[in-house]
Amino acid sequence: MKIKYLLSVIAIVAITKNSFAQYSQDVVRFSTFQNGSTSRIKAIGNAGTAIGGDLSSLSGNPAGLGFFTHSEFSITPEFNGSKVKSSYYGQANNASKSSGNLSNASIVYYQQLNRPKGSDKSKGWLSINYGAGYSRTNNFYENIVYNGKNASNSISDYYAGTANNHPDDPLAQAAYSDRLIDKFATPQGFDFGSTINVPVNQTGTISRVGGQSEFNLAMGANYSNKLYLGVSVAITDLRYDYSRQFIEDGTASIIPNGGVNGVTTPFRSNYIQNQSTTGSGANIKLGIIYKPVEAVRLGFTFTSPTFYSINDVTTEGLATSINGRPNQPYNSGNYELNYNMRTPLKLTGGAAFFIGKYGFISGDVEYIDYSTTHISSNDSYDNSSDIDAIKANYKSAINLHVGAEARVTNMFYLRGGYSQQGSPFKNNTGATDVSSDIKTVSGGIGLRFGQYYVDATYAHVTGSESFSPYLINNGNPTANFKKTNDNAFLTLGYRF
Repeated sequence: MKIKYLLSVIAIVAITKNSFAQYSQDVVRFSTFQNGSTSRIKAIGNAGTAIGGDLSSLSGNPAGLGFFTHSEFSITPEFNGSKVKSSYYGQANNASKSSGNLSNASIVYYQQLNRPKGSDKSKGWLSINYGAGYSRTNNFYENIVYNGKNASNSISDYYAGTANNHPDDPLAQAAYSDRLIDKFATPQGFDFGSTINVPVNQTGTISRVGGQSEFNLAMGANYSNKLYLGVSVAITDLRYDYSRQFIEDGTASIIPNGGVNGVTTPFRSNYIQNQSTTGSGANIKLGIIYKPVEAVRLGFTFTSPTFYSINDVTTEGLATSINGRPNQPYNSGNYELNYNMRTPLKLTGGAAFFIGKYGFISGDVEYIDYSTTHISSNDSYDNSSDIDAIKANYKSAINLHVGAEARVTNMFYLRGGYSQQGSPFKNNTGATDVSSDIKTVSGGIGLRFGQYYVDATYAHVTGSESFSPYLINNGNPTANFKKTNDNAFLTLGYRF
């Protein structure tokens, strides 16, 4: 059976043939994707379920395609700027990362249905419109740096605990060979223990890149300009590349060969991990929009679970120097595992209120139960530990979206919005990496030039995270991160 070393909820957890890999954190991470959208819908807080007539309907509510009365195409590039401020044992630090991507590219083809001569052209099935589009639904890009002086414990305490529970663990054996841990006499015999003297200086770096996207094929129908129905099929894709280092330096009490007492000696150790995860999957969306009166639109979308096939490759290493002399570094080689996962289904309801030709106010509510996320077992992987972790640490969440658009002139539009993505974590979770709600404030403008249009949006995203770089029996060290993203979107569109 192939084995793998991963972070349990972004913390070091050694995996051996006698233990379980813990993929629950990654699986929930891949379940928090949002609908892709154009700049216009992003500007109103992604509250587009009941709007209709926007190319975002391909990734959101496909019933919105029924509102189109012309064919249309648009493309939306994006710029993302990530900043993370950290606090670790009273020491502050910060890091940033910038990236550019294609956020959305969509096209819809308008097809008016033929009606018998003399029939009411405003009654019955009026059109069936078809669309195809690409949308980016999640963004993982960020750099993190944290450092501080830990006067309570060392990562070697983790290595020692692993060695006591799993003496054959390769990482624990490497730590023993590097003299970071040693055998010490106890009333019961001998146990592994850390040789490191506290306090120690600790520095961690994390780099994440990648994202999730989907390609949608959709259709939407218009019945009497009152009822709009739609369906879409999405082919999804994900890429997540993760690398981290955890450096520790200070002094160790090294017992010389043949000696009895430890000798205080300078040391430096560097734990390295790299993970590359790719996957593909599919889901379907069913949507409806109903207009009880001309000024009110009510929308509902059912998004099925996404069924993913995942490939994960992880490597880890440990490099140590004692008194300035480097030891032979340890490298695990590649640990690869293929598994299947299922994200939760999502239910979305929305309403939009139109004020004549002056604009509208829109709001959406989404429900998603992260505790229903599932990972399938196979010949190389037993899912029981991860299923238990998902049920113990995750819960259902509510996502809120509100926004408004004002038509200033026939050519110029102003927009603003707010959204809050609920945290998937339980309040009293046992997880060691817990994130808060994610809040987004957005604003934008729109320009119309006959058949052409340009929309620009700025979004400010904030959230927080608490993180433990390794696990021990008690007193896990914790770094706190405050995260902000400043994102810009530009949509260029053409009606034909």
